[in-house]
Amino acid sequence: MIELEVPIMGFNPYGGKMKQISATATPFPHRAGNLWKIQYQINWTEEGSEAENQHLEMARQLYEYMTPFVSRNPRAAFLNYKDLDLGINHHGKASYMEACAYGIKYFKDNFNRLVQIKTKVDPGDSVGL
Repeated sequence: MIELEVPIMGFNPYGGKMKQISATATPFPHRAGNLWKIQYQINWTEEGSEAENQHLEMARQLYEYMTPFVSRNPRAAFLNYKDLDLGINHHGKASYMEACAYGIKYFKDNFNRLVQIKTKVDPGDSVGL
């Protein structure tokens, strides 16, 4: 982080009651076995694609550096901390396979259950997966 200068990491501690709630009790599965939720953040004011690419590359370098210290198989993510490298919802109709790319990392084993609920509640898929 010192070398990169710009990135920020925020840590939210887990444990206590968090680990007592089943991973399938709510859509949010990241509970038992997780010590922290980490948010990687970079802010910049420069305009243009060169500045964007430079800053995103710094975030990716930090993310890669942290790989040995975080969850694996699959590496997980928290939906409110969007990860552009996982894939995104284009707010239209998405295929199940496209949504799986990011959905499983955000929701783990809850993803298929959430797709089933979404299909029942909104068969017209008004906001996408």
